[in-house]
Amino acid sequence: MVCSAAPVLLLAMTLPLVRSPLAQESQPGQGQAGGESGQQVDQEGGAGESVPVSVYVQLYFSSSTGPAALSRPLTLPPALVSSAPVTLTGLSLTAECSVTRKGCSYCACLSGYQWNAGVCSHHRPCQTPLKHRPCGCLVFGPAEAGYCQLLPPVPAALSLSSWLPTPGDTLNLTLLTSQETTNLNWFLWPTGSPSPILLRAGTRVSLTSSRDRAVLSIVNISHKWAGEYICCFETRGFRWELHQMVRVPLQVTDVAGLPDQLSVSCATSPGFQLSCCIPSAHLSYRASWSPRDGNEASLFNMPDSQCFVLAVQHCPAADTTYTCDLQSPGLSPLRAAVSVTVIQDGDTTCPEDSSAVAWNVTKAGHVAQAPCPGKRRGMVKRPCRPEGVWGPIHSSCTDTGLLALLLRAWLLRAGPGWPVDEVPQILAQLPEQAVVVTSPTDLLALVGTMTILAKVVADARIQLNGSALEALLKTTDKVLDMDSSSLWTPDRAQKPSVGSNLLLAVETLALSLCPQDQPFSFVLPNVQLQSQLLRPTFPADYSVSFPTQPPLQAQIPRHSLAPLGHNGTNVCVTSLVLKLDHLLPSNYGQGLGDSIYATPGLVLAISIMAGGQVFNQGEVIMDFGDTDGSPHCVFWDHDPFQGKGGWSEAGCQVQAASASPTTQCICWHLTAFSILMSGHTVPKNPTLEMLSQVGLGASILALLVCLGVYRLVWRFVVRNKVAYLHHTALLNMVLCLLAADTCFLGAPLLPPGPHSPLCLAAAFLCHFLYLATFFWMLAQALMLAHQLLFVFHQLSKHRGFSLMVFLGYLYPMGFAGVALGLYLPRGQYLGEGACWLDKKGGALYTFVGPVLAIVGVNGLVLTVAVLKLLRPSLSEGPQVEKHQALLGVIKALLVLTPIFGLTWGLGLATLLEEVSIVPHYVFTVLNTSQGVFILLSGCLTDRKVSLSASPGLTRLRRPGLWLA
Repeated sequence: MVCSAAPVLLLAMTLPLVRSPLAQESQPGQGQAGGESGQQVDQEGGAGESVPVSVYVQLYFSSSTGPAALSRPLTLPPALVSSAPVTLTGLSLTAECSVTRKGCSYCACLSGYQWNAGVCSHHRPCQTPLKHRPCGCLVFGPAEAGYCQLLPPVPAALSLSSWLPTPGDTLNLTLLTSQETTNLNWFLWPTGSPSPILLRAGTRVSLTSSRDRAVLSIVNISHKWAGEYICCFETRGFRWELHQMVRVPLQVTDVAGLPDQLSVSCATSPGFQLSCCIPSAHLSYRASWSPRDGNEASLFNMPDSQCFVLAVQHCPAADTTYTCDLQSPGLSPLRAAVSVTVIQDGDTTCPEDSSAVAWNVTKAGHVAQAPCPGKRRGMVKRPCRPEGVWGPIHSSCTDTGLLALLLRAWLLRAGPGWPVDEVPQILAQLPEQAVVVTSPTDLLALVGTMTILAKVVADARIQLNGSALEALLKTTDKVLDMDSSSLWTPDRAQKPSVGSNLLLAVETLALSLCPQDQPFSFVLPNVQLQSQLLRPTFPADYSVSFPTQPPLQAQIPRHSLAPLGHNGTNVCVTSLVLKLDHLLPSNYGQGLGDSIYATPGLVLAISIMAGGQVFNQGEVIMDFGDTDGSPHCVFWDHDPFQGKGGWSEAGCQVQAASASPTTQCICWHLTAFSILMSGHTVPKNPTLEMLSQVGLGASILALLVCLGVYRLVWRFVVRNKVAYLHHTALLNMVLCLLAADTCFLGAPLLPPGPHSPLCLAAAFLCHFLYLATFFWMLAQALMLAHQLLFVFHQLSKHRGFSLMVFLGYLYPMGFAGVALGLYLPRGQYLGEGACWLDKKGGALYTFVGPVLAIVGVNGLVLTVAVLKLLRPSLSEGPQVEKHQALLGVIKALLVLTPIFGLTWGLGLATLLEEVSIVPHYVFTVLNTSQGVFILLSGCLTDRKVSLSASPGLTRLRRPGLWLA
C-alpha cells in the first residue's frame, strides 16, 4: 500500500432476514463507532420468506487499536432496525484499504473476494496491470466507496491434452465454460520471465473459440514453450483466470557436450574438464558420467542453462569416449558424448597458440574447440592440418544481445507478446546493437531480427511512429555500410537471399509510417526517406527528388492518384532510396538473359496508402540520371530463383526524357525499382550507324549490278549442269540478300516493339532472308561435293534444282518459324528498340548457330574439293567445260566462305565477350558489304561471265534488245 495514513477494513455480514425484501438498496450512510455502513439486499424471495442480506461496513482505526475495533458494537442500518428481528450468521473481511493524505483510498480485495468487472473498468489501478487480467488494487476518491464481492464457484474448467507433451507434438489447452464468456485471452509465463506474455495467433499458435469452448493450440512444441499457462476471461460480472502448468522434456539436440572432441597431451596436461550443458527447464535432470573412474562431477547453474562438469584428474592411457547421461523421472535418458584423443609420443601436433582464443596442443587431423569469449555464444573451431599446421579459425560466435533480440522477435512472430508495444521497443534497441556486429553470424542475427519484425508488422498491420522509423533507418544505414569482404561476402555465400531479405524487411517497415507523423524526411549516406500526406484535393502530379549521385527523381501522375482520394480520403506517399544493389544476387529474369549488368547503385521503393489500405498498383515515372549503354528498367522480384530473388522487366519500360539527355523509366506497379546497364552493350555510335547505312547502300547497288550482269549473260553461262546449278544458287543468293538488305535498311523507320506488327514482320523477314542466303551457299557447296565424290551417280539438272530449292528456302523458313513461336511468347524475340532478333534471350542464336555451322561445312567441302582437283584419278577426269565450271564454284566458295565466316565469328564474339570498339567496326563493314563480295566473286571475277558479258554489252547498244 502507498502512503498508509489510516487503515480501513471492509467487513461483510450475512444475515437471514425473515420479511419481505426491501424495495431498493439503501445508499451508504453514517453509522456509529466512527464508521460508514451500507447494505445490499438480494431481492429473490417473496413475502414471509427468509432471504440473505449482505451489509458492508467500513471501519477506520489506527494500527494500535485495530484488533479492538472489531469487538465494538455495530449499529445496523435504520431500515433493518425498524424491521423484523435479524440474526448475524457470518462476519468476514473483504478488502483492505490504505488512505493517503490526499484522501484517496488504495483498496485491494482479500482472498475469496474480487472487484466486479464494472468497478474495475471505472477505477484507476494502483499500479500498471497486465491487460485483460483480473484487477487487484484499485484507487478510490475521497467521496467514493467500493466493495469486493464474494466470488461464486468457478464457472469453467481448463484441461490439457497431455500432461507431458512430446517435443514436436501439438499442445492443446481447452477451456470449457458453462456460460458465455467475453474478453478471453491466453498468457504464458515462461521460466525465468518477470511477467506473463500474451499469446496471439501466429506461426506456431492458433486460437479457436465457440460459445462454451475455447482452444489454444501450439504446434511443434519444444522446451521453449514450457511454463505456466493462464486463461483470462469475463463471465457473470467477474474477471477470472485459470492456471495450468506445462512441462516439456528436452530433446537430444538440446544437450551440448563442450567440447564434442578434445585432444590432450598427458605430458603437458594431466587433467582436463568436460561439460554437458542443457537449457533451464521446469523438469529436473540428474547427470551421470561414464567412465567416471573416481573423477569429481559438479553442477554449475547459469542464468539460462545448467552445466554438469566432470573434472578428469588423471589422463587416460588411450583414446576414450566420455558419455554424459541425463535422466529425469519417467523420461527416456538423454545422452551426449565427448571424444578424447590422447596424443602419443611421435604424433604430429599443432603447437599451442594464444591469439584471441587460447588453443591447446592438438593432434593432426583433429579440430580444436573453445567456447566464445566475452558476451558471445557459440563455439570457435580451428582444424589442425595433417602436416601439423593450424588452419583458419571458424567461428559461430554471436553476441548475446543480438540473440536476445532475435529470440524476442521470433516469439512475436510465433504468437507470444504485444506487437504494438514490443516492435517499437525492439527497433529502438537495434542501432546500439548494430555497433557490436563484428562477425558474419552477428550480421545474420541482426538481419534476421529485422526480417521477422517486418513480417510481424505486415501480419498485425502495425503503423510505426517517427522515432521507431528513425531507429530503423539508422540501423539500415549502419548495416549497408558494413564491410563487404569480411561480413557480407561470407553471409551471401552461406545464405544467398540475405540481401533480398534485408530489402524486403526495410521496405515493409519503412513504408509502415503512421499517418500522424506526416510529413517525414530522413537523410543518411546509405538510406533516404521522404513521406508526404496528400489532401484529397491535390492539384498536380506528385513528385519527389533525392540528392543522390546520380540525382534521382520520381513522379506519380495525378490521374493515378485521383481515384484513391475519393470521399475525402488522404493519400500517403512514401519514397525510400537505398544503396543496396551491390548486396543483391546477380539474378536476371526473362528478357534479361545471362548478361552482366551494372547499376547506378540505387534502389527506389515507393508505397501509396489511402484509407489505411496499401495500394500496389499505380503509374510511376523515374529518372535515374544520365546513363551510358543500353538501359533496362527493372524491379526486384523476391520470389524467383528459389526465393533468392532477381531483377525483372515485367510492367516497366524505358523511354527517353523529353527535356533532358537522361533516361526515364515508367512502371505500372509499386515495388523496389532500379535501372540496369548492359556491360556488353556498345553505346550508340553515329560513325557505326553511318557505316552501316553506307555499307547496306553499296551492297544493294552491287547486287543490282549483279542482277543486270546475269540478265545479259545468263544464256551463255548455264550451258552445262554444273554451271547451271552454280549460277542458279548465286542468283538466289543475290535475290535473298537484296531483299534482306532492303528490309534491314528500312526497319529503323518502323515503330519498334513486340506490339508493332510491321516491326515483327520486318524482323521475321530479315531472319528468313539472311538465313536463306547462307543455305543457298550451303546448297552450292553440297552440289560441288556431290559432283566430285559421286562421279558415277550424277543427279539430273531438275532434280538437283529441286533439292537446292528445298534446302535454300524450307530449312531457313523452319528456323525462322521456330524462333518466332518459341521466343515471341516469352518476350525474348525482338531486341530492345530495334526490329531485329534479341541478343540476350537466345533468338539471335537461331541465326548465328546455323550460319557458323554452314561456314564450317563449306570449309570442309572446300578442303575435299581442292584435294580432289589437285590429285584426280584417271577415271574421274571431267570434261574441260565442266572442269572450268567446278573451278568457278570453288573460287566463289573460297572467297565467300572465309569472308562470311570471319564476319559472323566477329559477330558472335561481340555478343559473348566484352570487347573493344574495333571488332564492332570490322563486323559492321564486313556484314554490310556482303553484296559487294558476291558481285566480285560470283560475277566480275568469273571468266565465263566476263567473256559472255563483252558481246552482250556490245549488243546493248542495239535498240530493242531489252524488248526482245
